[in-house]
Amino acid sequence: MLNRVQKRNLTKRDYVTLSSMIFALFFGAGNLIFPLHLGQLAGGHWGIAAAGFLITAVLLPLLSVLAVCVTKSKGVYDIGKPLGATFAVVFMVLIHFTIGPFFGTPRTATVSFTVGLAPFFPAKYQSLALLLFSAAFFGLAYYLSVEQSKIMARVGKLLNPLFLLLLVAIFAVAFSSPLAHAGSTSATAAYQTAGFTNGFLQGYNTMDALAGLALGVTIVTAVNFMGQTDPNKAAWVTARAGFFSMAFEGLIYVLLILLGAQSLGQFKLSDNGGVAFDQIVNHYMGSVGQAILAVLIITTCLTTAIGLVAAFAQDFHKHFGFLSYKAWLRITCLASFLTANVDLNQIIAWSTPVLMFLYPLAMALIFLSILSPLFHQSSVVYVWVVVFTVVPAVFDMVAAFPAVVSQSTFGQAMAHVQSFLPLASSGMDWLVPALVGAVFGTAHYLLLQRAKTSTGMEVPMKR
Repeated sequence: MLNRVQKRNLTKRDYVTLSSMIFALFFGAGNLIFPLHLGQLAGGHWGIAAAGFLITAVLLPLLSVLAVCVTKSKGVYDIGKPLGATFAVVFMVLIHFTIGPFFGTPRTATVSFTVGLAPFFPAKYQSLALLLFSAAFFGLAYYLSVEQSKIMARVGKLLNPLFLLLLVAIFAVAFSSPLAHAGSTSATAAYQTAGFTNGFLQGYNTMDALAGLALGVTIVTAVNFMGQTDPNKAAWVTARAGFFSMAFEGLIYVLLILLGAQSLGQFKLSDNGGVAFDQIVNHYMGSVGQAILAVLIITTCLTTAIGLVAAFAQDFHKHFGFLSYKAWLRITCLASFLTANVDLNQIIAWSTPVLMFLYPLAMALIFLSILSPLFHQSSVVYVWVVVFTVVPAVFDMVAAFPAVVSQSTFGQAMAHVQSFLPLASSGMDWLVPALVGAVFGTAHYLLLQRAKTSTGMEVPMKR
């Protein structure tokens, strides 16, 4: 199909549409409720907390998009390819299943229902209502993503502008009559002394660094359908649109964090950002506000669901071609529907450890990909860094398991060893080992370069 796409230069309108699509694919319900809750936690220290949050919630996802561009990749598989085809396939499958039908994609339906529609239904009917809603939700996600060439138009030109219009309306009402001066509100103890660090760690909850790798295939495919089939031009277009979309996302994060801090003038610290958002819109707009919130949440969750199911189907069709794109799309939509209607808390409990294992590896691969031109994508550098990163990642995974594992004799022994790693208390225990691996990997690469110069040996490369 791409062979029939007509090559052309992009207009400013094309860039706006593409940037809008990238923003919409990344910005889901979690991106609304996590910064709002962060604002309530940080109170008067909201500014320093926002700075930390923006690093992991904006900079890392932007770097994941740039990693796809620098390496001219077409998806998460290509990012892991320097470590071998087997590693790349396993990494791709784990990423897609974790942020796809086993956790991330079902959450788009359950969160949008819980925050947006559950208040309209009596408790005894909510299970049935969720069943019917999630069926319609994933049916619509399938319909809107079944034609790959139309995903950008449907998300970038239709759904995302509707979401932004509603969000701007909420911001206009809330900031025209703030509930308090944000700087005078109380912060929780953790944010009084470590606002930046805690904001930094809160940014992990968006999962956008992982999503950036997984959604790379959808973004690149959309760019190709716009006529940019040359890898160099496609990379430049993606990088430029990604920068604008992430900058805009950062602005919205700051406004949401500020709104959360201001809300403490009227409300107590809520259990989560969804509760806080519900309180805020009902305070300003009553039942109309609840309806606006329902449309807002469903719209932003739907755009993210479209991106996740499309990326899953595109990557799996490419690497497991015995099924078509549409068949894989049906499978992931059906699996996500089923998962959304079982005990999601248990699924989260067992999915989170996989996420904690994958995040350090994903961040290491993102930085390796961006810096790869410096060492010509040499596989030896990748191997050293990933081997050193895997060890603390395993510790993080064991610590995140339910008590039956994490509190067992084995789990406690692992936690004891982990406590000796630098930055373990701040959740960054993978960073120093990764840097050590980078030093060894670079030294190994330079030795191989010297050997190549003197004997004509080839340095192991990506391809």
